[in-house]
Amino acid sequence: MSEFRRSLIGGNWKCNGTVAEVAAMIENLNKVDVPSTSEVVIGVPSIHLATCKANFKGEIAVASEDVSVRSGFGAYTGEITAQMLVDSGVMWAIVGHSERRDGFNAPGESDELVGQKTKQALDGGMSVIVCIGENLSERESGVTNDVNGRQLSAIASLLTEQDWARVVIAYEPKWAIGTGKVATPAQAEETHVGIREWLAQNVSPTVAACTRILYGGSVKASNCRELIACPNIDGFLVGGASLKPEFADIIRCTVPE
Repeated sequence: MSEFRRSLIGGNWKCNGTVAEVAAMIENLNKVDVPSTSEVVIGVPSIHLATCKANFKGEIAVASEDVSVRSGFGAYTGEITAQMLVDSGVMWAIVGHSERRDGFNAPGESDELVGQKTKQALDGGMSVIVCIGENLSERESGVTNDVNGRQLSAIASLLTEQDWARVVIAYEPKWAIGTGKVATPAQAEETHVGIREWLAQNVSPTVAACTRILYGGSVKASNCRELIACPNIDGFLVGGASLKPEFADIIRCTVPE
């Protein structure tokens, strides 16, 4: 956690939540005393965006879990564009999550497509949480920084330096997502330093210093304080635990005990 970059605690509900369950989660989240040290953004399934936007308290922002590579309005069956989201008051999008990069019984999203979606969202007036990260074989082969750099290059090639003010990077090692495994604080910090060094060398030192880099990968109430203590971990993108009462503890982990 940095002294000058405000922490962002993100949730990603993925494809979860009945109408009744979402109502209960909204009620529970609205009871959380959100500290000024935490910006809270929660990605919810598209079917629940309007409900969450209308009912979350002011300190909790809602995010789309994806955004179209198309812009505006048109014959894009099943797509949701940045312009439609902004018109509905949804100002955040999650882009490039590893599950979408892997695909669902179909080819997944390429680095180039993730870059294009990021640019479309930014041009549409949104802020973006863009996900990057390596799989287990890449981690074991020692090419984590190369993989992250490749994924970042596809994004940076399309962005202006000014665009980066509305970009948050979520480093999510694929081998730690939903597996119960978690990078050690030392592993996560080392990788975050590598991402920040890549930004300094390939975008600018200012962007490197100012961009928030989140960690995602089996973050829980039991490990969040140890992780957030690392100087280059600026918050979290939380999957399964964001559906549980313990998410309140993660939101508040930016407050010293």
